[in-house]
Amino acid sequence: MTSKERLLCALRREQPDRLPASVHQWLDYHREKYLGGMESLAAFRHFGLDAAIPCFPALEEPSPDWRDEVRRTTSPQGYPLYEHTIHTPGGTLTYKVEVQPTTAWMTEYLVKRPEDVELIDRYMPVPRLDKAAIAREYDRVGDDGILRGFVWGLQGGCWQHAAELYGLKNLILATKRDPAWVHAFLRALQKKKLRFIEQSLTGAKYDLIETGGGAASSTCISPKLHAEFCLPYDREQHEALRAIGLPAVYHTCGGMMPLLELIVANGCAASETLTPPGMSGDADPVELKRRIGGQVALIGGLNQFQVLDCGTRDAVRAEVFRLFQTYGAGGGYICSPSDHFFETPVENLHAYAEAARECVY
Repeated sequence: MTSKERLLCALRREQPDRLPASVHQWLDYHREKYLGGMESLAAFRHFGLDAAIPCFPALEEPSPDWRDEVRRTTSPQGYPLYEHTIHTPGGTLTYKVEVQPTTAWMTEYLVKRPEDVELIDRYMPVPRLDKAAIAREYDRVGDDGILRGFVWGLQGGCWQHAAELYGLKNLILATKRDPAWVHAFLRALQKKKLRFIEQSLTGAKYDLIETGGGAASSTCISPKLHAEFCLPYDREQHEALRAIGLPAVYHTCGGMMPLLELIVANGCAASETLTPPGMSGDADPVELKRRIGGQVALIGGLNQFQVLDCGTRDAVRAEVFRLFQTYGAGGGYICSPSDHFFETPVENLHAYAEAARECVY
């Protein structure tokens, strides 16, 4: 099988020739520090891993009703700090983003008052994707793997997007104080996400679309909150994606065991990242496979810190074989680090890829 055939076979919950093995994105930090700046697809080829390439070529369409003025300063820690001022006909919004070598995050949230959501609903633009650029990237990847896309927003899930704009703690408290406002917030984002699916993802040459987000994990919210504030919106997105022939992978980079049946109920084709306890998750391979392995494909599970970053070659190999025997039983599984990695030595990536090639069905 080619890498593309192997990955697509697993996504259909079928049994490929051997264990598919990939990574959850090559970060610039790791490629520059350990791989001499090697491009992502070349890195997959170099190690003999099955490529999963993210692609989101948004077209710039400035809106007179949403003018973003950006001022670059420096944070107290010495990192770039971007101060945004959004001008709309109905008022002004502000937020700040700090950028470090390994990540970026908001230091000031966009939404500060309940009425700010009205400005988002009325004026925030929805980008369009360059479908020709997507097609070129799809052809470039070819048989070496699959092309992954995203639903527009700060991750695809409405709950995750709202948490990024307002703060997760603030959002959780708001579900108790004013649940109707939270739903109005989520609906405002969902309306734009569904428009994006219709306009930009219809006809786009993707193999898999990422939705969800870590803020929907059980380490962040209860199953009760997930069922009320995540499930209806996730399900509607997945129905829209399925209608245009695109499977969705639902991303929960945290606890998930109390949510397994809810994840299946949202209609996704695959579930990631199967974060193990050593990475602040709770994924139990045997129990997880038993409960939902026959209903959705599974992606992830490999501990990227204690095993991939810090483990010996033998430890990496042993963990790959363990995951193959549990998650991989009968197929429907793509082995991958449970999220981004930063300090993984090259020899451990070789050990990972070599072990996966030995896991033959």
